Amino acid sequence: MSTPLWPVAASAHAAEIDLLFLALLALVVLLSLPVFVLLIGFALRYREGRDVNRSERVDRSLWLEVSWAAIPFALSLVFFFWAAKLYADLQRPPEDALEIEVVARQWMWKTQHPGGQREINELHVPQGRPVVLSMTSEDVIHSLYFPALRIKQDVLPGRTTRLWFEAGEPGTHHLLCTEFCGTAHSEMRGRIVVMAPAAYEDWLERQPLAPTLAARGAELYRSLGCSGCHEASDVVRAPPLEGVFGSPVPLMSGEVIIADEAYIRDSILLPMKDIAAGYEPLMPSFANRIEEEQLIELVAYIKSLGGAGEYRR
Repeated sequence: MSTPLWPVAASAHAAEIDLLFLALLALVVLLSLPVFVLLIGFALRYREGRDVNRSERVDRSLWLEVSWAAIPFALSLVFFFWAAKLYADLQRPPEDALEIEVVARQWMWKTQHPGGQREINELHVPQGRPVVLSMTSEDVIHSLYFPALRIKQDVLPGRTTRLWFEAGEPGTHHLLCTEFCGTAHSEMRGRIVVMAPAAYEDWLERQPLAPTLAARGAELYRSLGCSGCHEASDVVRAPPLEGVFGSPVPLMSGEVIIADEAYIRDSILLPMKDIAAGYEPLMPSFANRIEEEQLIELVAYIKSLGGAGEYRR
């Protein structure tokens, strides 16, 4: 469906959102129309000067009054659970999804593919394959919006947010920022290009390669001296990082926390916040010592060392 007032639906999720919106609109019309019809009818019938008997006793119907409230409430619950399901689906990306890093800054979108290919204000994705965007901001709050996909997600400084989708037919669509982020906010726009899988692979091969986020993170990891404590040595000063991502980590406080992206970021910037059990609080803070993009690279490197189920203390 595509009209000047209705953008194309470029994914199955977009089609479901459109159906939800149209169904909700139909429900509003269905519930509102009788009110307006009766309002106009009563205004005409009982208008001043009209010879109508106004002394009749009003007969109340309990069932009518209860049903007038209960039926709309029940229909509203249907839409609530329908919308909740669509929202929950967006929180569970497939495990085999293609992960692309997104960094927002005033006033541009920077994206990087797993192979190291970089883009600015553009995002090329394959048709029919789930794509997960791992996003953060270098400065202020932004919000990434794809009108054709009917999805939007805030992009926050100091946090990693995720958004996933599976684009349908090949085409080019708008990419926008919908959170006011400064004087050039309206210029923070770009495009998402959906390509057939073969065309996408060909496009990747033609792009200039750059070191991947994980590769740059590994270099930064060593240049900052992290390997001196976190890698095997005669003196154990810090927990090993192999397999830590996604694994439960016991803390000195007695709690157990999952080592997700937020935990890794906090461990780098706020090392005294969650201290791993069995280790002294010796790690210095890297807050204001590394840039946001370098922090993203370090997180990507630690993620590349292995996931849940492989961690060893």
